[in-house]
Amino acid sequence: MASAILKRLVVAAASLPMVAALGIAVASSGAGVLGPQAAACVITPSGSTGTGGSPISLADLTPTQLANAKIIYSVGAERNLPHRGGVIALATAMQESKLYNLAVAVDHDSLGLFQQRPSSGWGTPAQILDPVYATNKFYDKLINITDWQTLPLTVAAQRVQRSAYPDAYARWESLATDLAASLAAGLGRDTTCIPAATGEWVRPVNAPVGSGFRIDSRPDHDGVDLSGARGTVIVAASAGTVLIVTCNIVPASHGCNQDGYPGLIGCGWYTDIQHAGGIITRYCHMLTRPNVTAGQHVVAGQPIGLMGTSGNSSGPHLHFEVHLNNDRSSQSAVDPLPFMRSVGIEL
Repeated sequence: MASAILKRLVVAAASLPMVAALGIAVASSGAGVLGPQAAACVITPSGSTGTGGSPISLADLTPTQLANAKIIYSVGAERNLPHRGGVIALATAMQESKLYNLAVAVDHDSLGLFQQRPSSGWGTPAQILDPVYATNKFYDKLINITDWQTLPLTVAAQRVQRSAYPDAYARWESLATDLAASLAAGLGRDTTCIPAATGEWVRPVNAPVGSGFRIDSRPDHDGVDLSGARGTVIVAASAGTVLIVTCNIVPASHGCNQDGYPGLIGCGWYTDIQHAGGIITRYCHMLTRPNVTAGQHVVAGQPIGLMGTSGNSSGPHLHFEVHLNNDRSSQSAVDPLPFMRSVGIEL
């Protein structure tokens, strides 16, 4: 029997004879089911993620493309995969097939929504042309990639697809983000209001901890420094609403669009994100202006900027802070290491 979520797709998918004939059912062919989503809340598509903007808009999608998109997103929802997985899957299918279930190979023996190849072990042609099967196979591979939720979308997609054009997925991220948000809202699925203690949290960056919280030599250091390579992607540690995006530096004449140095005052390019439970996270010293805006809703693992060394900084790193009680001041700062450990994340 079709699930409650996928029953909502029957009307939309009726124009797809193959899906109707096969019946809509979601049976994962691999492990990796994560925890359930939190209670529903309002989702506002941002249209501001991705690189360079998507080639088309939501209004350009045909009924067939929208029906296939609903199947792709809802398979992930039925498996209780994070919202980010749906965004990656949609962007991948946009690049590979423009969201059409292609029954005639245009490149070797590639077929279907994700242009999967029978000769590469994705399944038989009939299986690959079943949108539910093909989507499950995509998710099976995606969730077995280490840190897939915090990787840039194009990197995660490429590690599944092994495309000859590895950077092409990025141009669809904006459209996929807006489309996924719309589909999530239609399913009553939460992507923003996740309780702090039980919701989804991720590492804000894949980098080791350098300087710690309020160590003896830096008693006013209200966060931890995660040191890595210039340009490393920084992501939202949990779902929430962006409070501020600004260049914080003294003297202001130095600006944030160049490297800072010790002796300057300020966080450089930074942003604060408000989460459920009165929690606020701060992300400092970004390379360029963060690619989010004040008031924007973000999801856990959503890229928000790049690691840099703007402001009072001696080298590329993310200065990461956690504040409690809806208070952005120094008085509310807590050590991010034990806090993140309390929500299941080891920095």
